[in-house]
Amino acid sequence: MGHQITLSQPPQRIVSLVPSQTELLFDLGLADRVVGVTKFCIHPKEQIKQKAKIGGTKNFNLEKIDDLQPDLIIGNKEENYKDGIEALQQKYKVWMSDIYTLEDALEMLRQVGRLTGMEARATELEQSIKQGFEQLQPVQPGIKTAYFIWRKPYMAVGSHNIIDHMLGRCGFMNAFGDSERYPEISPEQLQRANPQLILLSSEPYPFKEKHVAEFQELCPQASIKVVDGEMFSWYGSRLAKAPAYLQRVVEEVKNHYLK
Repeated sequence: MGHQITLSQPPQRIVSLVPSQTELLFDLGLADRVVGVTKFCIHPKEQIKQKAKIGGTKNFNLEKIDDLQPDLIIGNKEENYKDGIEALQQKYKVWMSDIYTLEDALEMLRQVGRLTGMEARATELEQSIKQGFEQLQPVQPGIKTAYFIWRKPYMAVGSHNIIDHMLGRCGFMNAFGDSERYPEISPEQLQRANPQLILLSSEPYPFKEKHVAEFQELCPQASIKVVDGEMFSWYGSRLAKAPAYLQRVVEEVKNHYLK
């Protein structure tokens, strides 16, 4: 993004603007140095309650951030908004990630470790994540899959994002991979795409089992499953838990959804 910051010492007052990176800061052992988080930062559940809330990922409360006087703010290009980040850059050290693949996420982890003086713990986490993904066995042959993140209107996952990358690692071939980002999909487009598998994410729209019938009516031939969106889209330390979950999804699809 063409913006550089220089820190003369490890930061002591950190504001995180991204839920998955907030969780990472805690898992790096920085709980005492995190002073502000967004209202969408929910992990770790008990510790996060003690932290000041600075608004959402797309609408920061700049006055609350000023009150916290951070010496480092951590954000992400996709999850945050340009005007808000540029306003913060006028006053504070703002470090941004830009993540599309597992390797991007690991690079973010390494850089945050260096920024905060927690390289050793970051290296441990990185090795754990790498080992987990090396053991992940994708379904073979690949399964044509539509992954939905929103309802009314339907929005699916296209290309050039971390969820598309995770689908690929599971052997789930993205039915809308020829569209960028998060395309709006009509019922007719879904029927034409004719996916073998439809995954309904628990976030940002909270899909539940009750929504399965809605998609089954549109695609009677498809297998449909509600999945934990955090495991497909959170690119911080939650990646250490993701491979075991993704492997379970792969096995369930093979054993139960594609009889």
